[in-house]
Amino acid sequence: MMRVVLDTNVVVSALLRSGGLPEAVLTVALDRIAQLCISEPVLKEYQEVLSRPKLGIARKRVETALKRIREVSLWVAPSTPVAACIDPDDDIFVECAVAAEADYLVTGNSAHFPEVWGNTQIVTPREFIGIVISDQRGV
Repeated sequence: MMRVVLDTNVVVSALLRSGGLPEAVLTVALDRIAQLCISEPVLKEYQEVLSRPKLGIARKRVETALKRIREVSLWVAPSTPVAACIDPDDDIFVECAVAAEADYLVTGNSAHFPEVWGNTQIVTPREFIGIVISDQRGV
């Protein structure tokens, strides 16, 4: 099963807008079509950002999403600091991907990340869904 790390912007977009590609990416992870990988720093980032009042996401919706993420995720403990991203705050996602030996890191902000880090490809939600569809078809 392919392993995936999701940038916070994908999770936020999934909870803000139904029917879009970020929601499809989150669904793939939550339905265990791909193995979602997470670390404590990544979860803390999700919690902090999703709870921001300006986003207006209902508290119950945030709690439910975070509970599901905790339940289905492969937990990793990154041990090697990474300096890969334009925004150093994004390095936690690459660190998680390295620790998890993730195949993909999905972000809506690919310009802030390298295209590849180790064995992990950094892809957009559209690219990831295309990969999942190809994988499901055996292409």
